Amino acid sequence: MSRYFSPATFRFFRDLAANNSRPWFAEHKAEYEAHVREPFLQLIADLQAPMAKISPHFVADPRKQGGSLFRIHRDTRFANDKTPYKTWSGARVAHERARQVPAPSFYLHIQPGDCFAGGGIWHPEPPTLKKLREFLADNPAAWKKATRSRAFAERFTFWGESLTRPPRGFDPAHELIEDLKRKNFAAGTGFTQAVACSDELLPTLVDIFRRIAPMNDYLCAALDLEF
Repeated sequence: MSRYFSPATFRFFRDLAANNSRPWFAEHKAEYEAHVREPFLQLIADLQAPMAKISPHFVADPRKQGGSLFRIHRDTRFANDKTPYKTWSGARVAHERARQVPAPSFYLHIQPGDCFAGGGIWHPEPPTLKKLREFLADNPAAWKKATRSRAFAERFTFWGESLTRPPRGFDPAHELIEDLKRKNFAAGTGFTQAVACSDELLPTLVDIFRRIAPMNDYLCAALDLEF
């Protein structure tokens, strides 16, 4: 048994997906609190000590508002899908300066059939992306050490889309050209619902974050941030 999530967590999300409306959520808010939000906040609190050992500059913040846990409410202003709630829950262990400047983070996602964790920087704005690519082009050896080891390759997959052609201003023959084409510098790995509902969850996450840390360390260096 997990001290965090349970089959009831995943049942809540499946029911929410089938009844994604404000009246239904209001009626089942106590289930959300008991099976999703409270255990997730406890998990974030329990990540504080191990994350401080990985890097003192990343913050696992268990506050109910404005902390690591994402809100369940969707931002529907510019979306075609007007359903009001996310059918998943996620948390970001962010860099201490993430509110001021673009920064990598560690990420955790809980969803029926799609649980995963990892790190990096997702959808960086064009100036940030340019800075990352320039640093990568100039510092290939450290990137290869962080992301080309067998331990990394066996465990992690890069997320997101890439350009079809080399980005303008970069050598098409550069040894890291496939990395330079990335629109995101984020990677991670999935885990099962069984792990999410077991006492293995916390050590599994700490292990994932520890192994992805060299990549986040590199991205921090690229963005002039401490790790």
